[in-house]
Amino acid sequence: MAYKSLNQFIKELEKRGELLRITTEVSSDLEITEITDRVSKSYGKALLFEKVKDSRYPVLINAFGTYERMSLALEADNLDTIGKQVEEYLRIENYTTFSGLFHSIPRLLRLLACFPVKRPFTLKKPACQQVIEKNVDLDKIPILKCWPLDGGRFVTLPLVFTKYPDSRGQNMGMYRMQVLDKETTAMHWHKHKDGAGIYEAYRRMGKRMPVSVAIGSNPAVTYAATAPLPPKIDEMFLAGFLRRRPVAMVKCVTNDIYVPADSQFVLEGYVDPEEELAWEGPFGDHTGYYSLADWYPRFHVTCITHRKDAVYPATVVGRPPMEDCYLAKATERIFLPMLKFALPQLVNMNLPLEGVFHNCAILSVKCEYPGAAQTVMNFLWGMGQMRYTKLLIAIGESIDPYDLEAIKRAILERVDFERDITISRGPLDALDHSSNEALFGSRVGVDATGEKRFSAEEGIGVYAIEKTIPFAGKKKAKEAAEAGEHRLSVVVDAYVDTKNTSEVMWRVFNNIDASRDFVYQEGRLAIDATKKLFEEGLKHPWPEDIVMSDEIKKLVDSRWTEYGIDRKEV
Repeated sequence: MAYKSLNQFIKELEKRGELLRITTEVSSDLEITEITDRVSKSYGKALLFEKVKDSRYPVLINAFGTYERMSLALEADNLDTIGKQVEEYLRIENYTTFSGLFHSIPRLLRLLACFPVKRPFTLKKPACQQVIEKNVDLDKIPILKCWPLDGGRFVTLPLVFTKYPDSRGQNMGMYRMQVLDKETTAMHWHKHKDGAGIYEAYRRMGKRMPVSVAIGSNPAVTYAATAPLPPKIDEMFLAGFLRRRPVAMVKCVTNDIYVPADSQFVLEGYVDPEEELAWEGPFGDHTGYYSLADWYPRFHVTCITHRKDAVYPATVVGRPPMEDCYLAKATERIFLPMLKFALPQLVNMNLPLEGVFHNCAILSVKCEYPGAAQTVMNFLWGMGQMRYTKLLIAIGESIDPYDLEAIKRAILERVDFERDITISRGPLDALDHSSNEALFGSRVGVDATGEKRFSAEEGIGVYAIEKTIPFAGKKKAKEAAEAGEHRLSVVVDAYVDTKNTSEVMWRVFNNIDASRDFVYQEGRLAIDATKKLFEEGLKHPWPEDIVMSDEIKKLVDSRWTEYGIDRKEV
């Protein structure tokens, strides 16, 4: 049975021992982040902070923070179960015989749940409009300041509803929102996102753009806001499919946009395309670095509606693993069957957590003909959000894409670094900081599907340097390649723990631009994964690592027993 609301999901989490209630008063300014970061990185429970300073609303966080809770949120045994269900819909043989059609009836009936139910008028007030506040004050909501260098407080799980002018169809996306004052926020939609395209349509017409933001709908709706659906496909279709029940939508009080009736909060308002843009950021992002400040549209909140028993859901993003990693893993498993349907050579895929969604994908490929790996990589670089993937590693179908040791061995034994590396210039994610230019740079494909031709004994060498002058990383990479101790060498900054494989992977995936940072020498490859300087061609500041302040760390240390969190949780 589908969750009727976030409140019901919270009860289910508690019933299963997956929720910890914290009754001690805490601050939404950094303290909640530090507590959550410790619990999240230890694969701990969801947290419900019942007393938040200067707000009467509790904060729910880390609700999706493990594979098990992510599956529970989508009411599945595991994420692969949903992928297999999607795969059944794509099997043409299910519809080519009478027997196949007959047995497909339950699946086809399930599609009826995809269509949201819009209720323009109701006899009973919908839950999200039990309280209507036209005297707007965003300070009443416990919106978090997550990291010390953040530009302010950010709404981190907003469901942003917009629609094209003169269109009945709606779009829902998740775009962070920095609180600017009691009545306005910035709206951080990237140039590649649907929200930005809709904004441009209103700007060309010189009209105000109606916007409504729901916070805290049922889990399937929240997930759907993050899913990479094609443009103009209503995300409510996916949410209805996942929960096997249509999403009930209600018309907002002050505009014509519909939002989920079960939402905890709804912020109604508008964006004026002719208004001066707002300076937004920086923000400690899911890359593990601060994304840079920039100019974005200003969202004016004209009305706030909410449930009487509203809970404010939030998330904290930063260096993985964190809660958002499991939302990405859900996308990986749910959308894989569709990629395989379009590309039969693709067998399986792994988006490693260190790749932070868009920096690395490991592809298991069926090599039925020469160039199959390149076919798969080039296809994916032309597909939706996959086009931003900076590193694609293709392995043979006999290798498990989740077995990192086997993948390492395949790269060392099967890759001729001067022949089996493909560098493609193209668009990069707006949060990618590695390229000299914003939004555009090098994407690299590694074909490790060939025969064994080299020895893995030379292994991978990792070198740390104190970089004080330009090109010191590149110089060290050349020296490592020329020394010939290792087939593959990686140079990182001195503060990186070279024995921590996960950290080294994360730095490499984040920091490299292949056309600039790869050094080839007689069949060996060395990679400069150090921080880059302006003198090396960088046209924007290199972002800071996300690190919590010592003051907050000490505060949380001193209060840990008050929170009632078992040491096992960290």
